[in-house]
Amino acid sequence: MSEPPERTTTRAIPRHARRSRPNPAGLIFGVVASVLVMVLVAGGAVGAVVWNTFSKRLNATIELISETDAPPPDIGAIEGGFNILIVGSDTREGGNNIDGSDEGGVLNDVNMLLHVAQDQQSAVMIAVPRDLYVGDTTPCAWSKINTSLAAGGFPCAVDTMSALTGLPIQFAGMITFTGVIAMADAIGGVEICADAPIYDEDTGLNIAEGYSTVTGFYALAFLRTRGSVGDGSDLSRVSSQQVYLSSLVRKVKSDGVLNDPLALLSIAQVALSNMTLSGSLADPYTMVQIALAMKNLPLNRVTFVRWPTYYGAPDDPSSGSTVMTDWGAANELLAMIAADQPFVLPQVGDDRGSTIDPNGALTEEQQGQLADNTGLPVLEGVTGQTAADFSCSVAN
Repeated sequence: MSEPPERTTTRAIPRHARRSRPNPAGLIFGVVASVLVMVLVAGGAVGAVVWNTFSKRLNATIELISETDAPPPDIGAIEGGFNILIVGSDTREGGNNIDGSDEGGVLNDVNMLLHVAQDQQSAVMIAVPRDLYVGDTTPCAWSKINTSLAAGGFPCAVDTMSALTGLPIQFAGMITFTGVIAMADAIGGVEICADAPIYDEDTGLNIAEGYSTVTGFYALAFLRTRGSVGDGSDLSRVSSQQVYLSSLVRKVKSDGVLNDPLALLSIAQVALSNMTLSGSLADPYTMVQIALAMKNLPLNRVTFVRWPTYYGAPDDPSSGSTVMTDWGAANELLAMIAADQPFVLPQVGDDRGSTIDPNGALTEEQQGQLADNTGLPVLEGVTGQTAADFSCSVAN
């Protein structure tokens, strides 16, 4: 096992934020950004109404986090592509106490970092397990990465992720429990697959074997469930969430969604009502650029990966149950991202939280939009799948 490289901590743009209350569902930011494609696909008067409504809502509801008023650079001008962070918390305050539980606090239990390559032909979303040990190698977290929100608010969570990966984070956002429910309803639900019936009394999830469409509360319950998938660990939950995220991207990029201005406006309004965005992101022009970048990505070049880990202990890597970084595999992953090098994974899913569905198939139109991945390097030691892969959550 190699040691982590020396890195210069890059201070992220979002700073001096008030404490916010995000959620652990971890919806990909592409849902939010992609809705802005409506500015270009909706013509004439409809397009004008959509844009005017969106701009007014943006200005009225977004709480800026950035400490500077300087405009963000053009997306294409950001050296090495751009990065967007989504974090979440287990708070039950206010309307987020959906299960009547007093549990929870200000822990960022979901940390997802999306990297879009500078040529906008590939993207990688890294999901970092909540129990990952970061120790004193990051600026402000206490032991585990999910303590960074409590340790120093949202800016600390951003800086901790940047220090861990060595990647600058230009954009960041947070969303709530209720926001995930509203978002799932706004997009008409997401089709997910389970290899056997899944029942989780802790989250209220109850789905049958095979494919089903989850909306609202059940979408949130699916994303939250842990004990009823795989081996019951957070690592299995991350893999199970990728089943949802892959299907979500396929749906958002489908013609039925992107070519319906009213549906897109509804999604945008829900997202903006339930998200806090960094000052760098709360800019309509920037969001349109991000939307265009997301829209043009081939499905098989949108890759969801779990941060490489192993179970060990800080003082004895051969024992313990703490989630530790596998720096050999992590450095390989980060090198691919730094070089904007597309790659393929050894298999679909990890056969623990998710497994390939051999019967899943893209539409003829989707197949025609795939990139040629022949000859791309295989990234060993990293698990996940692409948005073009069909997979099922593994029932416990």
